[in-house]
Amino acid sequence: VQLQAFGGGLVQAGGSLRLSCAASGRTFSSYAMAWFRQAPGKEREFVAAISRSATSTYYADSVKGRFPISRDNAKNTVYLQMNSLKLEDTAVYYCAADRTPVPTAWSKRAHDYDYWGQGTQVTVSS
Repeated sequence: VQLQAFGGGLVQAGGSLRLSCAASGRTFSSYAMAWFRQAPGKEREFVAAISRSATSTYYADSVKGRFPISRDNAKNTVYLQMNSLKLEDTAVYYCAADRTPVPTAWSKRAHDYDYWGQGTQVTVSS
C-alpha cells in the first residue's frame, strides 16, 4: 500500500489543522493505521493509532483529548484532527499502516508498521 499524507501547514498556537492520509489499493481496511511525528533533533514518536474496524483508538498522553484520529475505509483515508495546537506540536507528521488480521488491534510501536507516508510539516507559531 502507498500512503500520502497532506494537510500540514503553519498555524498559530491554539488553532486547528486536519491531516489526511490517503492510501492506495483495495485493502485499506486490512490495516491498522497510526500517526507519528518527528521534531527537529528528536526521535520519531507515536501520536495516535486506530484499528482496522475503527472501534479502537489509542493516543499519546501529549495529544489525548486534542487530536482525535478517525478513518473512512470507503475513502481509504485516515485523519488526524489537531485542535488546541501548541508550540511543541511542531514536527513532521507521518502516517503509517500495519497489516493485521485482528480488526480491533493497534500498535504504538513504529517497528510494527510496514508502510509509511512521506510526512507533512506542521509548524505552530506563537
